[in-house]
Amino acid sequence: MSGTTINTPAGTPFVEVTREFSATPAQLFRIMTERDLVAEWLGPRELDATIEEYDVRTGGKYRYVHRDESGEYAFRGVFHSVEQDKQIIQTFEWEGAPGEVCIEKMTLEPTAQGVRLHQQSVFPSVEARDQSIEYGMESGINDSMDRLAELLAKES
Repeated sequence: MSGTTINTPAGTPFVEVTREFSATPAQLFRIMTERDLVAEWLGPRELDATIEEYDVRTGGKYRYVHRDESGEYAFRGVFHSVEQDKQIIQTFEWEGAPGEVCIEKMTLEPTAQGVRLHQQSVFPSVEARDQSIEYGMESGINDSMDRLAELLAKES
């Protein structure tokens, strides 16, 4: 298992995240998509998560809320394409910036050591991407990926 790589090329609306896990694609897919497990790994450690909806299927929707002493941060989207154990394409929108919808593609690739998760995100503008980085997106991604690895280790 290796650490998370986050690539945010300057002047582009793109974010790429890569992480290898000691698990099978099926194990990673299950933990990433089972509603009861999602709250255990999604988001920064210091925030509590409530998964209000998580219907992982082509055309399904999701909504979750992170909370801390400062308030609530709600996110929502639609699953556009779901291929069991292989790929998810979805929209992602922070309700604090309505209309700034991001498109995300996550692929699971078997490796000799387990599985590689590769996520590509396209924001509607460079400014929207840069604002997400400013709001702590990278630390949230790192926490989520670390928590995902911990949950996979506990579940195996």
